[in-house]
Amino acid sequence: MPNQKTILIALGGSIICPQPGKINTNFLKQFKKLILKFILKNFRFIIVAGGGKICRVYQRAAAKIVKLPYEDVDWLGIHATRLNAHLLRTIFRKVAYPVVLDEPKKPIKNNWKLLIASGWRPGWSTDYISVLLAKRFKIKEIIDAGNIPFVYSKDLLKYKNAYAIKRISWKDYQKLVGVKWIPGLAAPIDPIAAKLAHKLKIRALIIKGTELKNLEKVILGQEFKGTIIGL
Repeated sequence: MPNQKTILIALGGSIICPQPGKINTNFLKQFKKLILKFILKNFRFIIVAGGGKICRVYQRAAAKIVKLPYEDVDWLGIHATRLNAHLLRTIFRKVAYPVVLDEPKKPIKNNWKLLIASGWRPGWSTDYISVLLAKRFKIKEIIDAGNIPFVYSKDLLKYKNAYAIKRISWKDYQKLVGVKWIPGLAAPIDPIAAKLAHKLKIRALIIKGTELKNLEKVILGQEFKGTIIGL
């Protein structure tokens, strides 16, 4: 569609559901207002829902009962993303495409304003889905709206001397997170997605998802608080 800018947001599951049984409804109300405001300004959106803490609760519960291969652990996470995605599609039901994209190449009609996507197959997180959708719709950057405001030099929960990084190349980022995907891995962008984004020259903008004024700046292409991956 002419004169339309398409924005891709990878929305962290921990933002949608910060604790099992507790949906962040106050955030979702304000997030909905922000997205609708930009849709009225002729923007289009793709929102990829993450699994977050509900995903990890199920994964840990299963691990206490039986030893599972990575594939089955991943499937639990994928279904958690689908639950979050269906919640988003329901919230945006008047403007959202009626079907959740649970497969990045699923055929869709072109008269959409808002697509909601979820996990697909084992082997990567929804970050990888975001990169595949960015490739499909010719989007050059992904807004990763999770629960941390920056990429950090080390794991914040383990190291007090970890510091925020405002700009980093994909090559240096991959040195930080490694190259192997482990189900439930807590990284701003998973290693498999990072490798593909690097190859496709797609940037990732890391921000704290609950800071909606900052998200608005990113959507508008203004200076924002966060990390830019891919120089």
